[in-house]
Amino acid sequence: MSTVVSTPNFELILINISGKDHSGVTSSLTEILARYGASILDIGQADIHHTLSLGILFKTDSSQSGNIMKELLFKASELNVSIRFTPVSVEDYDNWVSRQGKNRWNVTILGHHISADHIAKVTTVIFDQGLNIDSIQRLTGRMPLNGDKQPLAQSCIDFSVRGNPADHDEMQARFMQIVAECHIDISLQEDNMYRRNRRLICFDMDSTLIETEVIDELAIRAGVGDKVKAITERAMRGEIDFTESFKERVALLEGLDEGVMKEIAENLPITRGVERLMSTLKMMGFKTAILSGGFTYFGNYLKHKFGFDYVYANELEIKDGKLTGRYVGEVVDGRRKAELLRLLAQVENINIAQTIAVGDGANDLPMLATAGLGIAFHAKPKVAEAASQSISTIGIDGVLYFLGFKDSYLDNPKA
Repeated sequence: MSTVVSTPNFELILINISGKDHSGVTSSLTEILARYGASILDIGQADIHHTLSLGILFKTDSSQSGNIMKELLFKASELNVSIRFTPVSVEDYDNWVSRQGKNRWNVTILGHHISADHIAKVTTVIFDQGLNIDSIQRLTGRMPLNGDKQPLAQSCIDFSVRGNPADHDEMQARFMQIVAECHIDISLQEDNMYRRNRRLICFDMDSTLIETEVIDELAIRAGVGDKVKAITERAMRGEIDFTESFKERVALLEGLDEGVMKEIAENLPITRGVERLMSTLKMMGFKTAILSGGFTYFGNYLKHKFGFDYVYANELEIKDGKLTGRYVGEVVDGRRKAELLRLLAQVENINIAQTIAVGDGANDLPMLATAGLGIAFHAKPKVAEAASQSISTIGIDGVLYFLGFKDSYLDNPKA
């Protein structure tokens, strides 16, 4: 008894077009497909240095495929671009469709300069974990030829990958090894519904938004700089309890004139990228907060300067124009920062997965762990080790790249 094998009366064809980019290429080719009633199953385009790379996968009646390919070939010649046809089997197509249910991830590389070696190392890890790269895009602006010699240069490349890592922890560990060896930053994030729908971002202040610890600045004016700085460093490394260290340091400020705070505030060294970061976040409708183990006076100064929505920090007690060496209310320590993050998410009716936290010290770790995205910024070793994401090579506006923003949109919002 013979078996009849039915063959489909349609064909699946992938066309790849490459050549000098100019207007009208995509519209001219898709007009031909439309004229023959072809269905476009997938399409993708990239432009690298005015060179076009366009791919279209379409389905058409077998009786029409020859005419379609002939017209596309003539049109490609007329447009002065190359075209290649590849038949796709139903089995291959079904296998491709079945992969769409797999998880998606974003692997983001940040640094002053990203080399071929950096990309090779990162993509090797992606391959070893059984993931497939769907797309690659540069998020930063076009790099000048001497870009790697400019101290303020920054570069970011984002990989969209699909699949489930064979060993997520091992993947993260290998990325951290590359970070240590190559002096770049690597972020691994699941590309879920929350990644580009963040709505609340909370910052530590000292050594995050500003490049100093304000309590150290106050201590210098009080003549106890070395004593306070030594305690601060031990607390930020997690060697001593933050609240206890806070009490010790504040006590050493007794008798300092409150007018000193105004002078310090007006000369705060603002971290590179804060202004760009804040203007973008406000433009995009984010709620922003300062959750600081520092002092409200300086937090409020930054609030008015950059437009933060909330400030929670510690209040110094002042009597007769002098600091008493005491504070008012509950200390904003690591536990309190995490509580405030949750509280603000509730107040703003935001899922905790839509929140971001950025900080540098050990007392920021609970906040970083609580947020949907926790980023250690130029952090102490213990913090960078514990945080799932970190930025140590460029300014704080690097946070925007972890959210998927591109320079072309940030610097030209109407483009």
